[in-house]
Amino acid sequence: MKIVFASGKGGTGKTTIAVNLAYFLAHSNQKIQYLDCDVEEPNGHLFLKPQMTSKKPVKVMVPIIDEDKCTYCAECGAHCEYKAIVNLPSVTMIFPELCHSCGLCLKVCPIGAIREGEREVGYTEEGKAFQNIEFIHGVLNVGEPMATPVIKEVKDNYNNGNMQIIDAPPGSSCPVVKTMTDADFVVLVTEPTPFGLHDLKIVVSVARNMRKPFGVVVNRTRVTLCLSRIILK
Repeated sequence: MKIVFASGKGGTGKTTIAVNLAYFLAHSNQKIQYLDCDVEEPNGHLFLKPQMTSKKPVKVMVPIIDEDKCTYCAECGAHCEYKAIVNLPSVTMIFPELCHSCGLCLKVCPIGAIREGEREVGYTEEGKAFQNIEFIHGVLNVGEPMATPVIKEVKDNYNNGNMQIIDAPPGSSCPVVKTMTDADFVVLVTEPTPFGLHDLKIVVSVARNMRKPFGVVVNRTRVTLCLSRIILK
């Protein structure tokens, strides 16, 4: 089972709740994998204190222009949906941070002047934490705008037979959607404030549009923790 802990905003305490559930289940002899997909600011390791045993770079494809072949026909730039290629009269410029590694530019170049290159956008680390919890997290390089390639690499470490506790990034943008894609259940952590409720409604709409079953933890209330299904109107 894959349980994703998400929140509409940061600072609601979802990591605290996620690591405590992972520890409780592991203490009850469950086989647990903890995946920290909050790759811009991972902090699950501060609580579970894993001993890291491996580190792998995360690389993405980036196009490389062969200036000796390029005729500056501008077909690649015209077809790039993300405007990562700018065609000038005597040069073709690539903006790697905007590139989504789709490879379309390689297909549309009429003379084969574009080839595949790669660049490192972050890395993943794997190790063992308390109660033999398998721990994996990703770290996005500073300045990189897209977290989804690193999140994908973290999630690709799934081991059959383990229950996955997955810590998602805050918010409701592409990294959250990528984290929730194959979730069996989503736990949405919020706080009892108007700001928290506003952002909770947004991430609830995301879960509903993705047809994911979900529950809500209202953190920092007078009771300990309230986990229940919720219908927001």
